[in-house]
Amino acid sequence: MAAYARLLDDADTVLRSGGRGPWPRTTTFLLRKALESCMRDFWRRVQPGMERCGMRTQLLCLAEYADEVTARRSAGTWAALSAACHYHGYELNPTAGALRALHNEVRVLAERLGPISPSL
Repeated sequence: MAAYARLLDDADTVLRSGGRGPWPRTTTFLLRKALESCMRDFWRRVQPGMERCGMRTQLLCLAEYADEVTARRSAGTWAALSAACHYHGYELNPTAGALRALHNEVRVLAERLGPISPSL
């Protein structure tokens, strides 16, 4: 199982628990790490060495190696997760619904960026 798949499973577990405490931020951090792990795996496979660049650089270059829609969705999702990871006293935590939508988006992006499965 890929690292990003485990992180997605962990995020789902925390999200479903939805109790008190820091679960929204924990879920957000896990989702961002899952997306970053997926990107690292993609670059190792497609353009080795690129995974050592910063995330913004990776996202900017993604449109040259993946389709434009996937590149835009990846950049938007990463930006949303990064913003949600930073605590500001004047902002509310992300809601369970927003986190579920982000979880689904990271899962879809992982499928789009993952290795192509041979057809059976």
